[in-house]
Amino acid sequence: MSTWSPPNPHNCIYSKSKFMTKPRLALVVCLLSSLAAAERPGLVIVGAGISGLSAALEGARAGLQVTVVEINTVPGGHAVISSGGLLLVGTPLQAKNNIIDTPAHAERDFLAWGEDANRDWVRYYTRNSKTEIHDWMTALGTEFVGVSVNGAGSTLARFHMPRQQGIGLVLPVYREILRRGDIQFLFAHRATGLATKDGRVTGVHLEDLRGNRKFTLEAANVLISTGGFGADLDLVRLSWPKKVPLPERLLAGGGFFANGSGMNIVRDAGGAAVSLDHQWNYATGLPDPFDPTGQRGFFTVAMNAIWVNAQGKRFALEQHEPKVTIPVVAAQRPARFWSIFDSEGFKSFRIVHAGFGADRHEEVLKTLPKADSLAQLAQLAGLPADALTETVNRYNTMAAIGEDTEFHRRGPLKPIAQPPFYAAPMFVLIRKSMGGIHVDANCRVLNASGQPIPGLYASGEATGFGGINGKNGMEGAFLGPSILMGRVAAQAIAKASQSKPATAQLAALRQTPPPSNPKHAAQCAGCHDVPALIKEKRAGYWHFENSHQLVLNRKFNCLECHAEMLPFKMETHKIDRHLQINACQRCHVNLTR
Repeated sequence: MSTWSPPNPHNCIYSKSKFMTKPRLALVVCLLSSLAAAERPGLVIVGAGISGLSAALEGARAGLQVTVVEINTVPGGHAVISSGGLLLVGTPLQAKNNIIDTPAHAERDFLAWGEDANRDWVRYYTRNSKTEIHDWMTALGTEFVGVSVNGAGSTLARFHMPRQQGIGLVLPVYREILRRGDIQFLFAHRATGLATKDGRVTGVHLEDLRGNRKFTLEAANVLISTGGFGADLDLVRLSWPKKVPLPERLLAGGGFFANGSGMNIVRDAGGAAVSLDHQWNYATGLPDPFDPTGQRGFFTVAMNAIWVNAQGKRFALEQHEPKVTIPVVAAQRPARFWSIFDSEGFKSFRIVHAGFGADRHEEVLKTLPKADSLAQLAQLAGLPADALTETVNRYNTMAAIGEDTEFHRRGPLKPIAQPPFYAAPMFVLIRKSMGGIHVDANCRVLNASGQPIPGLYASGEATGFGGINGKNGMEGAFLGPSILMGRVAAQAIAKASQSKPATAQLAALRQTPPPSNPKHAAQCAGCHDVPALIKEKRAGYWHFENSHQLVLNRKFNCLECHAEMLPFKMETHKIDRHLQINACQRCHVNLTR
């Protein structure tokens, strides 16, 4: 494996460069790089999710020269497909809604719900979420538009919703990074290992997916922010909680690249992993009908549905939290169920996924079994008709009297009586990892003996959010800790490096592309055969393939996202990321009904 990389202004030292043909020149550049390292120690961040982006901005502001390595070709990670909700304590929005909250109250909720939550992280989070998350994000441009209880352990309304969901968190941080212009990104690069010397981490081994080359990027400190391991269903099964039966089929519903890669390379360098059986999952996972692997699914909500098992019988209180419902679902034979609702219930059936718009949502819903009678529905779903009919009729009788005498369901009971009837197949959905790389309160990676590994840090879901949730997740306590831990890690690195705060020359971001005529898109099609490029399945083009498949499905004009490239000039023909991020909401805001 070579140890060169494209030259950049950041504190990353290269032993060899194909751009340096004269040994004397190479020696001079290496010496200058070494001097820069002594003055301003560098930081390489692996992973450009919300935690990595937060760390990058915090680190650059603190005087660190930062390079971010990302396997995808766009930033955002899991956050861009999430609702974006954050658990925050003592905010102006709470005060506006007469919600009196305190860190002590929130801490009690965390510890009671999580059972074995990390007390240090809980205490720090509840005392600093307002200043280090809410105020920090608000200053960057995030707007919080609502606050609710949202269940899952919080006894007060703390779940803060940002405008534009997950990208309402990601884009403000990324915009500020682009405005600074002093943070380098290596997109479409996979981290394959860590370089070490005398027990200290000194860099990252990388694979350039598009360039088909391998090299080592050296730096004073490395931060792992690669997300969890929920996309590796084999590892999920190996780490499954011992007290819960393992379902025959699981669905992956979190980050597409959350395969535990960061945890694996940290382990190879001597780092420890903890609490891998702490997983935050949902019982209502709908298989993605367009996923050829059959492993992906969506988290769904059906407010006016009942759950029936393979025997056609209701078996659980549908309104319970996942910590209660998942063990019950897992105990069924087989470990799955059907969500039964009628045409009225269909109106409130939602896919909670900010990865596509209303058209994609409707495509998925069209695949649900539906029929004009319960007997026909049972046949389509493979359920016993008599049992399903009896179950629905019994529920309707209870709805008529306003009391669920079987499972004590709360709120008004709405009958399932208006055809067509639907049966949505449901499986346990793997959403987030609450165990992972073992870190201390400064996000330093610890070895099996509990000692920090010099030069190595981790944050966000790669660490299981520092164990802040314990065994049971608090809604909103995933993205929030990711932002906080990214900032804490960068602050700790800057302090250890004795770096001095830096003030960048902030550029004015270009917000409006030049005027264009849709007919000009013919120039794009003349050079780029998008359908053929999608079919190639090239390494490092995952986002290109998926986003442009949606473009084809929706019959978008190329200039709806790439107008900044006009007037067309071959020598300056490249994506302007300042303007490009304004197109993100076309796919990453859930516009469903």
